[in-house]
Amino acid sequence: MTQSSPLSSAQTGVLVLLRLLIGWHFLYEGVIKFYSPGWTAKGYLLSATYMESFFHWLAGESMISMINTLNIAALLIVGVALILGFKTQVASLIGVGLLLLYYFAHPPFPGYPIGPAEGSYWIVNKNLIEAAALLVIFLFPTSVSFGLERFFVKRSLSSQTH
Repeated sequence: MTQSSPLSSAQTGVLVLLRLLIGWHFLYEGVIKFYSPGWTAKGYLLSATYMESFFHWLAGESMISMINTLNIAALLIVGVALILGFKTQVASLIGVGLLLLYYFAHPPFPGYPIGPAEGSYWIVNKNLIEAAALLVIFLFPTSVSFGLERFFVKRSLSSQTH
């Protein structure tokens, strides 16, 4: 029993590259935050321009320590999973969730003040684009072709044939 891919080698290769690049971005952001003892999401959350009450609640004294830890942990986990090619579909969904939270805290909607962003956008920004790219990774998992998951798939396929 073999598993064939509907994608060409070039298509799979580009999707693997996309997965690795996004994984690197998440891992880098997590590592930078982890090794910056003064880093906190509090300022970002308090400056939210959309759904302010929700983001202000997350920035509250009773929540911010947990939010900082969860943010760093999620960034690191998603980054490592995408780079290693292990549980990439779960990691992609977690990454989409994080990116949508970042997006909705400071959305580039007409009439809303521009928050901490790299330039002016109209509706679409880098967080939304990266979330869409992670949905592609979710829908076209490449970890069976290039990643740790391929070892588990081969093992489970060989155990099914015996």
